[in-house]
Amino acid sequence: MPIKPRYRRVSALQRQFFNREEMLAIHDEELRGISAEPRVLNVVGVGGIGKSRLLQELRTRTPDTYRTARLDLQLPTLRQQEDALAVLRSELGAQGVKFDRFDIAYAVLWQRVHPQLQLDRKNTPFAEESEVLSKILDDAMGLPIFGTAAGLVRLTGRAVANRQRRHRIESDPTLQELDSLSNADLGHAVTYLFAQDLQRSAEERPYVIHVDAYEAMAPTSLSGGRNLRSDAWLRDLLGQLGGGLTVLASREPLTWAAHDSDWATVIRSILIRGLPMPARLALLAQAGIVDLPRQRSIADASAGVPFYLHLAVDTHLQNPTGSVAAATAEEIVQRFLQHVAPDEVRILELLGVARTFDLDVFRVIGRAFDLPTNLLTWESLTSYSFAYPLPGGWYRLHQLMIGALQQHLSPAVRRHVHAVLRGHWEQLAGRMEAGTEQSGVTRSSPLREAVHHGLHAENISPEEIQRHADRAVLMSGRQAVDGMVKDLRDYLAAATDTDPANAVLPDIRDAADCLEAESKLEIGDSAAAIALTPELDRPVRSVVAARLALAAANARRIAGQSTLAAGIFERVWDEHTGAARTSAGLCVADIRMWQGDFAGAFALATEVHGICAPHERVIRGDLQRLMHLGHRFLMDFDRSAELLAEAEQEYRAAGSVVGLANIRTNRAELLAFTDPEGAVAEATAALDVQRDLGAQHEIGKAYTAMAIAQIRLGQLDRAELSFRNAHTALDRAGYRSGRARADMFRAFLLLRRDEQEAARDLLLHAAQEFEACQVYPSLVLAIHRATERLGLGSPEFAAAAERARPLLRPLGSPEELNRRTEDLLSMFLEVTA
Repeated sequence: MPIKPRYRRVSALQRQFFNREEMLAIHDEELRGISAEPRVLNVVGVGGIGKSRLLQELRTRTPDTYRTARLDLQLPTLRQQEDALAVLRSELGAQGVKFDRFDIAYAVLWQRVHPQLQLDRKNTPFAEESEVLSKILDDAMGLPIFGTAAGLVRLTGRAVANRQRRHRIESDPTLQELDSLSNADLGHAVTYLFAQDLQRSAEERPYVIHVDAYEAMAPTSLSGGRNLRSDAWLRDLLGQLGGGLTVLASREPLTWAAHDSDWATVIRSILIRGLPMPARLALLAQAGIVDLPRQRSIADASAGVPFYLHLAVDTHLQNPTGSVAAATAEEIVQRFLQHVAPDEVRILELLGVARTFDLDVFRVIGRAFDLPTNLLTWESLTSYSFAYPLPGGWYRLHQLMIGALQQHLSPAVRRHVHAVLRGHWEQLAGRMEAGTEQSGVTRSSPLREAVHHGLHAENISPEEIQRHADRAVLMSGRQAVDGMVKDLRDYLAAATDTDPANAVLPDIRDAADCLEAESKLEIGDSAAAIALTPELDRPVRSVVAARLALAAANARRIAGQSTLAAGIFERVWDEHTGAARTSAGLCVADIRMWQGDFAGAFALATEVHGICAPHERVIRGDLQRLMHLGHRFLMDFDRSAELLAEAEQEYRAAGSVVGLANIRTNRAELLAFTDPEGAVAEATAALDVQRDLGAQHEIGKAYTAMAIAQIRLGQLDRAELSFRNAHTALDRAGYRSGRARADMFRAFLLLRRDEQEAARDLLLHAAQEFEACQVYPSLVLAIHRATERLGLGSPEFAAAAERARPLLRPLGSPEELNRRTEDLLSMFLEVTA
């Protein structure tokens, strides 16, 4: 997001050394200089220099007239936009910030990545903390609520009594646009509304946000901006945070201004040097190390890095009469370990394998290795200077200490610890799924942690990774899977460097590609999914390989390459025998039908229906609905209605909200030909449901059905408006063939208005679009027949019909289809004949 110039220019990097007093003075100066523009104080220093402790001290000394919040990017989950915003919202909300618009937008985003769940107090983030959401849920009295902006804003009107506050929500232009945004743009809008709500609150009380360990998100400052994608959401957020100050700690100065010069007026970087010798000696003396030679030895070995000085103090406290003298930083670490009880050393070594740990993790590891798990040992371990406390009773060890401890573990022991931790996180996930343990939005997905440890234990298969990802989507949303992808990429990069001949790496890479491609498809980024799946002829025997191939095919289908997609679907169906086979069969049947092979599609749909497992009710419903659509396109409306009812039963038994919503759209489409008055009412009901779900393509189809019915009822002006709304939604969804079908029927509206030339052009355009998308040969033939009846025929229509005819394999005889086509065309043409 563009950044406005600040009221004064500050050098992007001041390469000076500051002592503590100067550092605090600069911080206080920045606080006094807070304005409506964003401000970033970049605290720079090597690992162990004390940046984290400095941030804690700065937060502690910030006056109470400021709100404060903290992000620790050492925690994997907080490198994800959704979880990071949730943490900031919780901390700042507890200090009185009203996040009305952000809460609604976040609920929309949450529902978008959890379409199978409805908003309620159990599922919804911030349901208890958000005054707006809690009132909406209370007023709903248990009725289903779907997380779309239109629906939530409508309910807000009844839930919020304050007129000014209600008006601000109802008139917000960003909230009004949310339902039409892609997932990627919705993420940007959520960030924007967070910043807007926070900036509004800053008018009465400014804020300071402390961001620690930036290097964990963007480990290196690469040339050409290659690391800019990993921290894009953070830059987007900080660039909008006017009315406050961000204090960000990193090992290297931020180089954002090299890619966007506006940052140069926003970022003020200060470099922390090692403590000067007098300060080192004073620190050691205050801790009780008064022997001058020992002081000097430790001070020299530490190089002024507080981590090593504090560790020497920890050693002294363990053994006041022993020697803590050392010649190097490594010796300081070893001296400390020599003076700690052996059991504590061992458990510290093992805890270093965990990315974060709490009392439960401590006890799980202790029991697995027959080490003490009592509370006294726990309190002793967590009192050390290198054990950093986190919210909720969690801790992490300093990276320098982890590096030192890991040298003492053999590869076999490390793998065993990872295996123990994998089991612990999987058990936690099971309890959370069963509802016996609650998960806060700030917690890392337990299944992401299970995958991480399974990779390093070398005991998790690509299929298990895929199953964990599917479960994680339900528990923590798509961002948990995106986190898994990052962990997989990091593991692959490290493993490729150390063991490039590792035979399992290609399968792990396939799992990463599959998870990422499916995520890209969910946000509509087919180009990225295509880039992830360049090879289309690889074996598909495993579940991961089959799902990767299906993602590749769906990406190409969206891009209009229907024949190529059909070939991939067919190969997965023919060659794969595992859990992905029913999905592949459904895809094959679906694309066969749209390409005109109704007989083959129905035969395959019946076969797939027969092999569906008992729990695959949604797939069975999809198959029944597919055949309903086929009979409708063949204009066999009675059989179409029967199959629609059967599909509805399957969806209802499965509790499929999306399936039942699509039934309403399909019923409106069917009634447009059998009961136009009923179709208008049904389309109106379908639009209410689909708007709540945010399904643009379904909204377009419902408007098309309404327009078709209104033509038959003679309501031509209303039909024109319905078509206009249909076009908007279908174009927004990128639903090219759906737009062409709407154009085909809009041509009949133009005929009713005696605009024959315009109607002819629109029919030709629709036929050309069907051919380009490689779909609907039956409609191409119907268009040709319509032009013949109207006297508008031309060689172009005849040639299109000749190309379409051999593609069509209807049920029954061609004569029966021709007769039904004549009947359907008569509904629209006889008035003008």
